[in-house]
Amino acid sequence: MSGYRHALPQLGGDIFLTDAGIETDLIFNHGIEIRAFAAHTLLSDPVGKQAIIDYFRGFLSLAYAHNTGYILDSVTWKAHMHWAGDLGASEQELQEANKASIALMSQLREEFASNAKPIVLNGIIGPQGDAYAPERDVAIHEAEHYHAKQIGWLAATAVDMVTALTFTQSDEASGLVLAARSAGLPVVVSFTVETDGRLPTGQPLGEAIDAVDQATDAAAAYFMVNCAHPEHFARVLGDTPWARRIRGMRCNASRKSHAELDASATLDAGDPVELGHQYAAIRAKLPWLNVFGGCCGSDLRHVTQIARALVP
Repeated sequence: MSGYRHALPQLGGDIFLTDAGIETDLIFNHGIEIRAFAAHTLLSDPVGKQAIIDYFRGFLSLAYAHNTGYILDSVTWKAHMHWAGDLGASEQELQEANKASIALMSQLREEFASNAKPIVLNGIIGPQGDAYAPERDVAIHEAEHYHAKQIGWLAATAVDMVTALTFTQSDEASGLVLAARSAGLPVVVSFTVETDGRLPTGQPLGEAIDAVDQATDAAAAYFMVNCAHPEHFARVLGDTPWARRIRGMRCNASRKSHAELDASATLDAGDPVELGHQYAAIRAKLPWLNVFGGCCGSDLRHVTQIARALVP
């Protein structure tokens, strides 16, 4: 049963951690193959499922040790119909994957019930298409209709909220927010940006956030930035109304562009200690930020350094 669907605790301002780049960590650091970069495909394999459990236990233990809240993500970023063909999956199989992922995260939340701060179950939803280079524009009404399916699957579980992760277009994000609002689910939008701080469509980050708020009557609980290095977007942030809508960051460990990362056969893990310092510098500039984790190339080492840099 949902514990925080009607009152997200991270809106209170306490620090909440998230995980890091689960796919890149399991593939490059643990030698686990993930079909089509879709982590939910591991759920049906005992070895893969255990790898997911072990991965999240590390981050939950970190939150416990630092006395922070935790946003516990599902592994459902690609568990939606756009990827059915690539995965050879039916609609029923994708629906079951969403259900199974939340069930597993619910079990992990129960395992760490002694954590003094809240653990929030978060249903992750990826964009229609490539998160690095969108193939086409997705209209608001189309996105609302499309994402309503996966949101409906997640709404029937114990999930507390959903997050549009690594979104590249404000119209698609707006449609997803409207679908989540209709389903009665709190929703967060996390945009990715290029090295110039703009979305892959070329839209400035501030304009994208304003566009979503205008199209949805500011229905999103808050916004985030993910799948970009801090140096890619820190310079566009300031004490502005749109920046105050941002509460979290899940940055890449690497300074490389999306195109460079896509073409790379090796992992660029960057410098975890430096990354922690960069998070602290951004939070000093935007002290209302309170949700922190990692993305591609990062792992428990990086989020540990982020926690050390941010938690008193």
